[in-house]
Amino acid sequence: MALVFDDYSRDRIGWFFGLNGWQLATLVTTSLPVFFAVRSGLWLTAAALSGGWLLVLLVTVVPVRGRPATGWLIASLSYLVGTVAGWTQFRARASVGRAGVMEAPDLPGVLHGIEVHDGPPRGASLSRAAIVQDHAARTWAVTAAVVHPGLGFVDAEERAHQANGLGGLLDLASHTELIDEVLFTVRTVPDDGAERDLWMLRHRRADGPPLARAVNDDLRQALTQASVRTEAWVTVVVPETRMARAARQCGGGLDGRARVLYGLMGEVEAQLRAGMAMNEVSWLTSPQLALACRTGFAPGDRAGVVAALAERDQADAARAAGSSGAPGAAGGSGGSDRDGSGAPRIAADVPWALAGPAGAEATTRHYTHDAWSSISATITLPDSGAVMGALAPVLTPSEPGERRSFMVAYPILRQATADRQSATREWSADLGEELRAKAGVKMRARQRTEATRARGLDGKFARGHSMTRPYAVCTVTVPSTARVEEFGRRLDASVRRAGFAPLRLDLSQDLGFAASSVPLGVSLSRRGDA
Repeated sequence: MALVFDDYSRDRIGWFFGLNGWQLATLVTTSLPVFFAVRSGLWLTAAALSGGWLLVLLVTVVPVRGRPATGWLIASLSYLVGTVAGWTQFRARASVGRAGVMEAPDLPGVLHGIEVHDGPPRGASLSRAAIVQDHAARTWAVTAAVVHPGLGFVDAEERAHQANGLGGLLDLASHTELIDEVLFTVRTVPDDGAERDLWMLRHRRADGPPLARAVNDDLRQALTQASVRTEAWVTVVVPETRMARAARQCGGGLDGRARVLYGLMGEVEAQLRAGMAMNEVSWLTSPQLALACRTGFAPGDRAGVVAALAERDQADAARAAGSSGAPGAAGGSGGSDRDGSGAPRIAADVPWALAGPAGAEATTRHYTHDAWSSISATITLPDSGAVMGALAPVLTPSEPGERRSFMVAYPILRQATADRQSATREWSADLGEELRAKAGVKMRARQRTEATRARGLDGKFARGHSMTRPYAVCTVTVPSTARVEEFGRRLDASVRRAGFAPLRLDLSQDLGFAASSVPLGVSLSRRGDA
């Protein structure tokens, strides 16, 4: 038996025949000139104004591809202004010879306000977690690379246990009164064969049998084309408005905020390992986060970075062996790129000034970054419910060289805000039901279900549960030489095959890509990211 999650309801329930407050106020206000014209006997004017009011009714009430027509109008005007002003195009400073400080991020669009700090040393390894500060959204975030065994071969009991673990994580985030959002980002990347090439280079013998060499070469070619690699991250986001007071109590400044985040990291990691059965949880350092950011924009760059990291490890080993030899081996010229051991100094880490694309452009239907193009879409929850692990088809590439990624966001509402919204929803459901009854309008099955779920929220809050507005964004990335629109249609087909409905993020493709492919704490639910 599959575990189905269907205990959710609409974010807002229209209390006046499905209309919410602002829609009703708009229609009432725009209808007043019609009544004034009728009262004055100006029938032609009243007819003309009635036509205008019907147009307002269509724009206000009827959605266009899942969005209000007013939202489309505002987005179109904003995109037009941005295109004329040149804001939709990005050119990295390093690409024009003005890189500046290599530790300063140079990222496009909504990532422009990102600054990455090194936290204090923590743990036995004294590693420094990367602390992401978003000046535009006024948030702080930390990201962990996680490894999960998957849900493909687990039974219903284990799926229920992990689902309860996810609910426990969200309840924990709500009870801290600090965490604003928990983001899960997953990327299914075509295998570049970098690790296998290194293994073959280290273990292949020059005098080995020719047959073994041929078999390994054939396996390398076949496995590289057919294999994919999954990368997953968990990002915890804390807004400055919630962080400020707790940070002052911990000493203030960056160190105070780092102490607060380190405490939250320990709580979240314990829940990830115990409740959600994560095998590994590793909080990323600044170089590791920069690599995740760079491979998000350019998936093909990972093989070169992996090779450079392997060469650096070999150089470090040679340097350690040289330093343990003769005393004179430690000496060397200060201006040379080699030390006394003869091992070269290799800069394998990706500097933040080069972590973004050399150039990017946000078009209406897709997003172009370096030699790659991406299409993003949101995923709406179905009325019938979502099966645990149903998003797996979304991550399955349709062709070699294609990358799939998605981000599932869980914005956490404060307890006071959630309780107030729960009371408002229950009142709206009761009022809407009474109005339909008095008007003799029969309630549809979907409306009765929404009203029942709205009334049941109060009991969940009484038991200590939290309220969240989950949503997901998925992205397909292919080389710019491929037909990106065709791969976008395949992504939509995968979403529908998983049981969901896709909605293209037209006019906001750059934001959708940044949220779903780059684990820096960007989401669609904060005003600072819009």
